[in-house]
Parts: sequence; structure tokens; C-alpha cells
Amino acid sequence: MDNKVELTVQGVANSRVQSNAYALILKDDGTRRLPVIIGLPEAQSIAVALEGMATPRPMTHDLIVGMTHAFRLKLKEVFIYRFEDGVFFSELVFQESDGTEARIDSRTSDAVALALRLRCPIYTFESLLQRCAITPVADSEEGMPPDDTDPEEIHDPQLLRKWLKRQEAYEIEAMLERAVGEEKYELAKIYQDELMRREPANHPK
Repeated sequence: MDNKVELTVQGVANSRVQSNAYALILKDDGTRRLPVIIGLPEAQSIAVALEGMATPRPMTHDLIVGMTHAFRLKLKEVFIYRFEDGVFFSELVFQESDGTEARIDSRTSDAVALALRLRCPIYTFESLLQRCAITPVADSEEGMPPDDTDPEEIHDPQLLRKWLKRQEAYEIEAMLERAVGEEKYELAKIYQDELMRREPANHPK
């Protein structure tokens, strides 16, 4: 029987395979990464959930979360069960109050966005992971964007954080002001985190 493997969300990056698209990066507990091509709205929703950002009004996935609470449903797990013609197939496994399970077909991007908000595990088959996962090379400065890069073009949150460490505080403050003014809250949170990380050095006691 094919084993199930739990995955976690590493982040969202700009897709090198398809223009105007993004890669949702899932990972196992080792070095394997599972890239899933998703659209801009889903990428933004996942980024907001990863950063724990609060939006002025509920996003679509927030609305679904509210409905699950209202109807006392529990999202037990997200299961990525098939890959066919370049598409990952997923299902939402809900558990009702009496223990009955209901499985609902879902796009993987929507399923992951809900899993992050409802804090439920994400699984796939070991065979699917062996077939579709990649093992990246070790991190190096070779893949670091130049210092004059527009930060909004760096779509991988982890890479953006590394890049920000090389920037001056006043530059990050300007980025933060711009992001807040344009209501790009997921970016604003990343900029704010970097500024707060530097506070002890900037304000010695």
C-alpha cells in the first residue's frame, strides 16, 4: 500500500516554467520539494496566510473558513492524491460532529490556502512525491537578486528576507511606507519584521 507523506508549505515563488504564474513550494521533512503552479490571486491568499496578515475585509478563503466554523465542520486534512497532465488533484477531507467524513474535490491552491488558515495537515502519496518532487541544491549567494532589484519582483518570501538583510534600514522604511500605501500587507509585514529584527542594534541601551 502506498504510504502517505505529510507536507508543509515552504513559500511562494515566481514560476520559471509559466509566465504570469507562481510556484507554491511544498516540502517533506527532508530535502524534497513539490512545486505546484498557481495563479496570482491564490498566491496572494497563501502569502497572507503564511505571514498571518489581517486584511481589511475577508478574502474568499477567509469566508470559507467562517462558514466551516458556523456549520461546525472540521477540516481534518488536505490530500494531494494525483498528478495528471501537469495538474495536481486534491481533496478536502471534512469531519462532521458525528465523526462522518466528507471528501470534496478542490484545486490544490485553494486546498492549501484553507489548510494554512485552519491549521490542518497536508498529505500526498510517497509515489507521487517520488515522481514529481525535486531536490534543490544547497543555498548560495549565486541565486541572490541584485541590490537594485524591485523587492516586489522577489516572490519567494524566504529569498526576500535574505535580500532585505543586505539593504539599508532607511531603504526598507521607504519600502514599508510604499507597501502600506498600496495595501500590499504581506510585503509590509516582511519589511516590518526586518526592521524590528534590527531594533536592538539601532537602539542600544
